[in-house]
Amino acid sequence: MSGSFDFNMLARAGHESRTYGDSEAIFSIGDPGTEMFVVKSGEVAIMVEDKVIAAVGPGGIFGEMALVDGQPRSANAVARSDCEVVPVDERAFTFLVGETPHFALQVMRTLAERLRRMNELV
Repeated sequence: MSGSFDFNMLARAGHESRTYGDSEAIFSIGDPGTEMFVVKSGEVAIMVEDKVIAAVGPGGIFGEMALVDGQPRSANAVARSDCEVVPVDERAFTFLVGETPHFALQVMRTLAERLRRMNELV
């Protein structure tokens, strides 16, 4: 087994996907965080104020922090192009963390990468 988790697997797992048009908000700061997302196609910008913290493309995840800490959204997620995303609810997230250590590690790596990016912008 590889040392990483293929988030694309979640996008292909048959979960209902959602589509968003270019510049459409997916979620906003302060919204409840009841799911994370895997980008199936297109690109999503993770933003705080007017700064892009991350650009997430196919196979990438966003919205995971609210599932980890149970707090409201701490950033905005905006489609940078027409995109399709697959939601992963808390139940599926908890199952994946418990049953797939590589999933949990990849989520932590994503969080660490975004924190480092925020530190660079401060």
